[in-house]
Amino acid sequence: MPPASQWSFGPFRLDPHNACLWRGVELVPLPPTAFALLHYLVTHAGQLVTKNELFAAIWAETVVSEAVLKVRMSEVRKALGETARAPRCIATVHRRGYRFVEPVTRLDVAPGAAAAAPTLLLATLPRPAAPIPLPRLVGREGELAQLLQWWALARQGQRQVVFLTGEAGIGKTTLVDAFVTQVAATEEVWLGQGQCIEQYGAGEAYLPVLEALGRLCRAPGADLLLTLLRAHAPTWLVQMPWLLSPTDHKALRHELLGTTQARMLREMAAWIEALTVETPLVLVLEDVHWSDYATLDLVAWLARRQEPARLLLLGTYRPVEVMTRGHPLRDVQQTLQMHGHCAELPLAFLSEAAVAEYLTRRLPGYQEPTVLARIIHQYTDGNPLFMVYVVEELLTQGHVVEQQGGWVLRTTPDADVVRAPEDIRQMLGLQLDRLPLEAQRLLEAASVAGAAFAAASVAAGVASDLVTTEEYCERLAQRQQLLRPAGTVTWPDGTVTGRYEFIHALYQNVVYQQIAAARRVRLHQRIGERLEEAYGAHAVDMAAELAMHFEQSRDYPRAINYLQQAAENAGRRYANREALAHLTKGLALLKTLPATLERRQQELLLYLALGASLIATQGYAAPEVEQTYTRARHLCQPLEDPQQLFPVLRGLWVY
Repeated sequence: MPPASQWSFGPFRLDPHNACLWRGVELVPLPPTAFALLHYLVTHAGQLVTKNELFAAIWAETVVSEAVLKVRMSEVRKALGETARAPRCIATVHRRGYRFVEPVTRLDVAPGAAAAAPTLLLATLPRPAAPIPLPRLVGREGELAQLLQWWALARQGQRQVVFLTGEAGIGKTTLVDAFVTQVAATEEVWLGQGQCIEQYGAGEAYLPVLEALGRLCRAPGADLLLTLLRAHAPTWLVQMPWLLSPTDHKALRHELLGTTQARMLREMAAWIEALTVETPLVLVLEDVHWSDYATLDLVAWLARRQEPARLLLLGTYRPVEVMTRGHPLRDVQQTLQMHGHCAELPLAFLSEAAVAEYLTRRLPGYQEPTVLARIIHQYTDGNPLFMVYVVEELLTQGHVVEQQGGWVLRTTPDADVVRAPEDIRQMLGLQLDRLPLEAQRLLEAASVAGAAFAAASVAAGVASDLVTTEEYCERLAQRQQLLRPAGTVTWPDGTVTGRYEFIHALYQNVVYQQIAAARRVRLHQRIGERLEEAYGAHAVDMAAELAMHFEQSRDYPRAINYLQQAAENAGRRYANREALAHLTKGLALLKTLPATLERRQQELLLYLALGASLIATQGYAAPEVEQTYTRARHLCQPLEDPQQLFPVLRGLWVY
């Protein structure tokens, strides 16, 4: 057999046979499409590769926009440790394409060796024990070491549930990302990440858990995940219909009729225990202060289990949000912690030395970071988000400039320059006001679409074409102005669009709160209608999100329909408290509509569903059960439909 080819450039080695990119002995994670893009550029090193040529070579059978190429290119640059502004390997040829400029050496190896080399390297060389240094992770060495200690226990089969707490901007997500990056780079691990969302997350049962499951099922080795789901957690598999054929989904739903929420909890625990026999799992749930009750029940269940599992569950939250909203998370955590079932890792502000270290990394060659660090720390108290903002302000206003390959403090800033605003929201508002009006309008639509959003939703909100919107999002992401890329997504109608997310959830919240009322209504309506159109028959799967959009746009008839559907979805997940919330809101909105026969019919259906949820949560003898079915019987009178009267009378009889 002819020898297989590998490619060497700088510290990297590209192995097409195994689709691996290596930096020395370290495997660099790279999505399949991004790997194909890098391989094509490397094999055409020194040549101008046009965008059309890349589309034809990598996406021959798929129509994608230019933003998709940019997202994949940013993933390649991240893997290579470069940026578009400071390229070392890939130069951008404006408006035309790209050129791989790093010298490339072709390596011919025996076919068997091409497959065996990566495994042998990982097996025989020691893993790095020290944390992998990240550019902007400073002052968190102790916290990172503590996470690694908990991870060591989890790998031994002692399940660990840890809550990272701290105020907004303290660096919870940054620390989690650094930990996950180090773990993924040094060993095989399952990684599941889910995000709780403020606008509608509390009403969607198990939303962050299902998001994490979806990501896991798109990762390498997903066949094993699906096999284990079928065997141990069919009630969870049925919640993800896109993983099944319509026939299998219908059959599985029929098979699972009559199950309970307790069964869902038991099945998830059994699935995790089976999944982690050979490979441990890190499950990250962000912003748990916005979580639904069902997710909180699952976290508590997993924490209390005594069976061994190689699981580390990390939850992040802001204590202030928990207290002001009356969320039960704090009570649940304290109960678990009292019995030794979970741990808390509170994050404090950065020290002056950590601020100086950040300046050294952010401004290479800066000679006297301690002087400026003292000034910045004095006015920011070491809040990381404030610190980054103040440093960028100093650069923007010319107080710190680059000279002869290093950075110098040209003029000492006065207090007004470095003083952090009294509130983070005020700081972000100032940053937003400096952007061009077009960028502000785009970000407004993005904030309505969510903390993470598809560019196609934003395009619908601002009434622009998708390509233009994606290009603008990409420019903001490249400049790290509020946004960052988050891959691509394909909608059921075939739309392939770039996906982005706000760098911090506060950014989305601040932008959203600044939108004028009339404009906010219009944006919600446009985005809701576009999502409804894109998802078609699958719109019921995102009923809670659509209900939120149409409620905010004052389109109450559609909002009520989707609230009813969201309650049915929650019922199928045995999340009766979430179903109660949807039904109660639907009944409240129904009062705004004219008193017609159709409204009476819909009110009856909502009360019937409400009665079933009340029985499930409060018992047959609760006074609310009698009140609900009594109201339903009154609604039945002018309808004269015995089929609807029967469940009402049965509910009253059971009470």
